[in-house]
Amino acid sequence: MYFCYTCFIPVSQLAGRIPVCTLPIKVDIIKHRREIDGKSTAAHAAILAPGDVRVYTYPEIPEYNINDDRTVLLYPGTDAVSVRQLFLGKKKSEAYTQQIIAQLPAGYNVGTLMTKTLALDCNDLNNIYHVNKWPIERVILIDSTWNQSRGIYADRRLQKMPKIVLQQRASQFWRHQKGSPRWYLSTIEALHQLLLELHICAWGRSENYKAPLTLHYPIHTANNNHVSCIPYDGQYDNLLYFFKFMYEKLHKLYSHEHMLAYKRPMT
Repeated sequence: MYFCYTCFIPVSQLAGRIPVCTLPIKVDIIKHRREIDGKSTAAHAAILAPGDVRVYTYPEIPEYNINDDRTVLLYPGTDAVSVRQLFLGKKKSEAYTQQIIAQLPAGYNVGTLMTKTLALDCNDLNNIYHVNKWPIERVILIDSTWNQSRGIYADRRLQKMPKIVLQQRASQFWRHQKGSPRWYLSTIEALHQLLLELHICAWGRSENYKAPLTLHYPIHTANNNHVSCIPYDGQYDNLLYFFKFMYEKLHKLYSHEHMLAYKRPMT
């Protein structure tokens, strides 16, 4: 009703109302061929950031230089690092599972998003790095159910890519996946979270921006004399335009408390 899921063009009556986002990195989304279009949020990114997002259907994957550390795969592999670790450089980086695997509770599935903040250094957790440019230029996302994603991830073309994981965030996606915890994010939520973490690690958040998702992130105050810094002030929130629209539409029809997707545990 609102856009085409294959050509990523909105219907005419929405064309002039949709916000266009410009992203500071390029985004490639690898979609599973069995992923149902109507249940995927990959199209949201392609429509809202058409100059920076490309969607491919597996097994179509662009050729990547695996030695290029500025292209990363967003996937919680055993050698993945946090977004914050990207700013520390290779010498200080340590894979997520190398630090945290021994602390995981029984039954924890390592093939998930990060559930703890890495204890790199007490000072590192709230650092703003005041960099001139981000440590990556392109990110690859897999758009599928969790079970489908394992098959794509096993592809040798992606196996050797540097990998990153996200901090924990409760998903507001209405699609229920049996057996998955609530912090399994939809594709558009994951992209938004990634950009949020990158931006705030690089330049902090504006003291005037107080959205719930960012309240625990460090503030870039006026006392910080870093002319290259652009504190986060909602620059990527328009990526959630369709997500918010559909969330509100569904919640007019169904009670939040009765939807299975929101009953999933966080652990």
